[in-house]
Amino acid sequence: MRNGLYPKLAARSMRQNHRFFVPYLLALAGLTAAFYVMAALVFDPGVVTMRGFAYVQVMMQIGMFVAGILSAVLLLYINSFLMKQRKKELGLYNILGMGKGNIALIQCWESLYTALIGILGGLVLGVIFHKLATIGLTSLLQFSIPFHSSLSLPAMIVTAIFFGALLVLALLLNLFRVRLSKPIELLHGGNVGEKEPRTRWLMAVIGALAMGVGYFIAVTTKDPALAMAFYFLAVILVIIGTYCLFTAGSIALLKMLRKNKGFYYQTGHFIGVSGMLYRMKRNAVGLANICILSTMVMVMISGTLSLYLGQGEIIAAQFPADLNMIIDFDPAQGETLDWDGAERLIQQFVQEHDTSITDYRATQFLRFNVLPDPNTGCLEVGRADEAGPKRAIYVITAADYAALTGQPAPILNPGEAASAGGLPEGFGSSVAFQGFQEEAPFGAPAALAIVQDLPAVSHFALTFDMVQPLCLVLPDQAAWEQVCKLQHDVLEEFAATPTAVLLADLDCTTDKELDLMDAWYDALIDNPDFLSGTGSWTSWRTEFQAEASVDGYSMAGGFLFLGIVLGIVFLMATVLIIYYKQVSEGYEDQGRFEIMRKVGLSQREVKSSIRSQVLIVFFLPIVVAAIHLLFDFNLVARMLTMFGVRNVMTVALCTGGTLAAFLAVYAVVYLLTARTYYKIVR
Repeated sequence: MRNGLYPKLAARSMRQNHRFFVPYLLALAGLTAAFYVMAALVFDPGVVTMRGFAYVQVMMQIGMFVAGILSAVLLLYINSFLMKQRKKELGLYNILGMGKGNIALIQCWESLYTALIGILGGLVLGVIFHKLATIGLTSLLQFSIPFHSSLSLPAMIVTAIFFGALLVLALLLNLFRVRLSKPIELLHGGNVGEKEPRTRWLMAVIGALAMGVGYFIAVTTKDPALAMAFYFLAVILVIIGTYCLFTAGSIALLKMLRKNKGFYYQTGHFIGVSGMLYRMKRNAVGLANICILSTMVMVMISGTLSLYLGQGEIIAAQFPADLNMIIDFDPAQGETLDWDGAERLIQQFVQEHDTSITDYRATQFLRFNVLPDPNTGCLEVGRADEAGPKRAIYVITAADYAALTGQPAPILNPGEAASAGGLPEGFGSSVAFQGFQEEAPFGAPAALAIVQDLPAVSHFALTFDMVQPLCLVLPDQAAWEQVCKLQHDVLEEFAATPTAVLLADLDCTTDKELDLMDAWYDALIDNPDFLSGTGSWTSWRTEFQAEASVDGYSMAGGFLFLGIVLGIVFLMATVLIIYYKQVSEGYEDQGRFEIMRKVGLSQREVKSSIRSQVLIVFFLPIVVAAIHLLFDFNLVARMLTMFGVRNVMTVALCTGGTLAAFLAVYAVVYLLTARTYYKIVR
């Protein structure tokens, strides 16, 4: 047999099976492009020179890993589907005299064509999308990045090797299948009968229990740290429940519908239920895959979008001014901050670098943990952790509250206080600090009448405390020092120390502020006496809002970019699974509906039964995915508080918007794939 025959047969086979190969090639090209974009960002030398580059590189490395795993699973899945659909064709080659070695050569040429079209085409798309991705990433990070616009040879090599290896693996699996198959098995590979699936009640019960426990964890978890710890457990349980219920629960439901004679013995219901029942074992896994992938897409995009949109609020709360000085000192150890000396140092430094201060504020607070007891109205200091959930309390004077928030200072009399952000549940119009040592009351309680409710101090509410913050505003310095002494007497060497906050707004650009930050850090390193004249203190931290913005948007923008890219990849996988599922079912149903027509079923009834079955198959996964997303909302919102996102409305809007957008895309996919199904069965 002439060698030139094999390339021609391979090319003709791909053309004749274009309905299968074109989506495969498009998927391969799309996955290759996505992988190349992330690899190019990892290997881009310009990324290393930017501020916050570690976030971007780590995000893209994670993206490469996840995209690589998904690409392997998806391409091998499609390859398995193609082999099943082409068994008759390969069997015919064998019957007509071709040996399995000849068929293997045809498959090798098909794999070569697939690699040339899919991988090379994907690299070309990747180069184009890489430029768009750098523009989009720069916009998300909100600062300039020295990206290289040239081709990334290392990224091309890594991408080509990885996807080439996947195609080689797929080819080896195909050759192995053909080698083990007999010609008659290949010729009749698509006509293997199926027994009616058994109702597996144990699997259905396991699925219901797993789903219920996963939902229970998602809804009842309140602590952010526990939400992070339990999230993957809840996800695994829901995935197990989804597969079990789709596989076993769906069969049980269909059999119950079949027993309902009033429902079952209708033309559309009879065909749909009986047809789905005999194929549900295979369909159920595909539907569960679609459901899980859809949920992943929506959770990934809504979560990363919430984190990104919340960055402005987080940065503004964590860093109220352009220049933030946080100083800890311990009066019990004889430490005293020189407030005037600290202000002179900051003013002089800023002026030396051609910048001016537009606003300067100085404040202080005390933070320690208490155990709220609503039965006694006491905030218990010194109780053991086992006694109950702790709260982080911030104690601040009225004047310091005004300096930190910009709000008017509340007018308070001795013995009075104001709560900023509300008291714990169950507390009335008064609270009392009660000390405990060795689980016994220590000293008399210090009672305070709560006379005002003030807006929460965002600087406290958005800190990364593992416990919920509580803020009390006291009338003056004397009342504040009384609370300091109380907690010091109780906690002794474990007592909290005051924290001073010096805030300065600067009249300069972001780049100038970053240069000023570098100069400040250089001065600390080069001049040991740089902070002299500021009194005595334990620690001095300097934080610039510009640096926080760079780091925050590097992390959040990297997460969002990764979420979008992986969301597209997961969406691509979802669409392909739906498409191939529709095509395979179309060819399976083609003969069945032809028989129905011959026995008297009208064209309108055929269309009605087809539409009923397609709608059930299509929209069941997305309905379940939406339910998953609803129950997952609490866990995601709690976990986002670990990153400082505490605005639940932002998370809710992002989740609702993502669901609406995904439903729109899903509807388009339905219209396109349903049309293909209808063409086949007609």
